[in-house]
This record gives sequence, C-alpha cells and structure tokens, in this order.
Amino acid sequence: MNYYALIYYVVEDYVARRAAYRDEHLRLGREANRRGELILGGALGDPVDKALLVFRVLDISVVEEFVRNDPYVKNGLVTRWEIQPWAVVIGNELVETLRN
Repeated sequence: MNYYALIYYVVEDYVARRAAYRDEHLRLGREANRRGELILGGALGDPVDKALLVFRVLDISVVEEFVRNDPYVKNGLVTRWEIQPWAVVIGNELVETLRN
C-alpha cells in the first residue's frame, strides 16, 4: 500500500460556495473511507485556501478517480489540485494496528 497526499487549492469564497455540494462531497469521502482508501481529509488555513486528503491505496489511479468524481472539482470550487506520493516513516504502525 502507498500513501498519497491530495492537495486541493480552492477558490477565495470556498466556504460560502461549498454548501451546495458538501453533502455529495462528504458522501464520496465517507465511501472512500469505508473502503479504507481515504484516511484523513479536511480544509487548511484560516481563511481556508487549501484542503488536504490523505489516501492509502495500491495505485494512484484510485486518487485520480476520486478527484474526477468530486463535486467540488466538477463545479469549480477547486482551482487546481495535485497528488503527491508520501513516504510515511512515522505513524504507519498506528494505521496497521487500527486496520487489524
């Protein structure tokens, strides 16, 4: 399994505009979490200017599929995004313990 950090860069009025799409976005995230793919996710900054979602999956294509289906991306709340492989060196044992 590999870790990936998905970073969303969001529009200036993101918090106000996300309400229309939030339920669908959260449903997508919860489904990915139940499958064990999405480990953590949330907004960054005050005011919010980014979001960080951490995935643990076999292949980056799972993260790319999440992005393609995310209503925040499809409706222009995300101005750009990037997926970075993340070499976790501390804390991975906790994830393994929680999974078992």
